[in-house]
Amino acid sequence: MPYDEDLAARLRMALTGRAGVVEKKMFGGLTFMLNDRMCCGVVKDDLVFRVGPDGYEEVLKLPGARPMDFTGRPMKGMVYVSRAGIASEKDLAAWVQRAVKFADSLN
Repeated sequence: MPYDEDLAARLRMALTGRAGVVEKKMFGGLTFMLNDRMCCGVVKDDLVFRVGPDGYEEVLKLPGARPMDFTGRPMKGMVYVSRAGIASEKDLAAWVQRAVKFADSLN
């Protein structure tokens, strides 16, 4: 199951300079781990962000966001975001920041 290389490159750029970032193949795509915690990634043509359970319902109201249902059952705290939700680098940076904040909270 291939993933969108352009989206992966955008995530790499957004995470540049951050310590503890490692790429791993996961969910049939590419995942970016932050200090051994899943942070974000790319599955097919969507980005995946781990935002945690707090505020999850509010995050789902943002443009392009929908529950991550990789297994056919939504994974609370994880969302898919379509290209519409990350049209600008500012939009992408906001999503990455949410995911980084949650990953950092797990340490």
